[in-house]
Amino acid sequence: MEYLCISEMPPDPAFGLIAQYEADASPNKVSLIQGAYRDENGRPWILPCVKAAEQRLHLQANHEYLPITGSPALLDKAKDLVFGSEIMASATTITAIQTVSGTGANHLAAAFLATHLHPQHVFLPDPTWINHRAVWATAAPQVVQKAYPYYSATTRALDIAGMLSTLESCAVPNDVLVLQACAHNPTGLDLTRSQWSLVAAVVKRKRLFVVFDNAYQGFATGNPDADAWAIRHFVKEVIEKGEESDNHQPGMFVAQSFSKNFGLYGERVGVLHLVVPQHLSVRSAGSQLAALSRAEYSTPPRFGASIVEAVLGDEELRGQWVRDLETMSSRLKRMRFLLRSSLEKRGTPGDWAQVEEQIGMFSYTGLRREQVGQLRDEYHVYLMPSGRASICGLTEENVDYVADAIHQVLSG
Repeated sequence: MEYLCISEMPPDPAFGLIAQYEADASPNKVSLIQGAYRDENGRPWILPCVKAAEQRLHLQANHEYLPITGSPALLDKAKDLVFGSEIMASATTITAIQTVSGTGANHLAAAFLATHLHPQHVFLPDPTWINHRAVWATAAPQVVQKAYPYYSATTRALDIAGMLSTLESCAVPNDVLVLQACAHNPTGLDLTRSQWSLVAAVVKRKRLFVVFDNAYQGFATGNPDADAWAIRHFVKEVIEKGEESDNHQPGMFVAQSFSKNFGLYGERVGVLHLVVPQHLSVRSAGSQLAALSRAEYSTPPRFGASIVEAVLGDEELRGQWVRDLETMSSRLKRMRFLLRSSLEKRGTPGDWAQVEEQIGMFSYTGLRREQVGQLRDEYHVYLMPSGRASICGLTEENVDYVADAIHQVLSG
């Protein structure tokens, strides 16, 4: 008789570290691990727009199944948020499906492309969100993963030359290119608009299929339209102009999450948008996405979707949401300023200007793995092993303690 042979997997790098932090009894402990916003007191923050929407929804509770493709109202609002009014006014080739947050959107995109596009390679940024590789390995194991340079540890800056060179020399038509739309995780460094244009030109020339991971729209700058610039540029310059010149592009996905920009981490609200080339059927593409999602989770969650559609569909609540985004973005910018100032005041070895130059939730500190371990073991300050720090965990009360701990480790 044969039995299952099952080996134990190591703990997830992030969630395993969170468990270690929670078990730490030190009164001085600081978590700079997780990408979840905290207020000035270090507590989870429910956005005022979300509170108001929840109060309205409690008066009209509905726990019925959503359609397989999700809430139609959410999908319409999500498309407008991602692509903007100009593209949506003329777009007839975009289909969308509600997903189990951004992870579910990335997974569904990978499964769809492995089945219908059959790419040889998927190009992932180095470094990138720790789950990207696992998602593609699980959903599309037959697609070979390749890394493209994104960040140079030597210069502590973007490696746009390495990125373009790798794509030019290694990518072939119908390969998949994964890009982060804004507030890059883990580096906090985004391409400039001129650099985005260079990447778009390579994508168009090489006929690559782009998957934009759009996890932080509105969270990077506080302006949702500014944060969606790269996505809209690629639609206009790669997809639409490619069609005009009969240089048919394979298409483009946008994996959209509402976890960060609405603070709905546990509600798992996401949307996957597919920009379908004009020579293909939007209806057929949508039906294939629906078939995949039906087999995985049948229908998506309702409550979080209802909150997002209520906020985006109401002028007053949407205005409050934009103010909430500005509140979060401004606090993170202040924490970056205070951390940099505190490190420089102590004369901490290194150039700390990059703390303020980076944007969004994360800072790529440049700390080595052993230094991160020393911070954790001696000072109870928790970062990811890569040196990524979540700025969300900083407050005016603990920022000097964190800076002092970093100073001691780097000066020892």
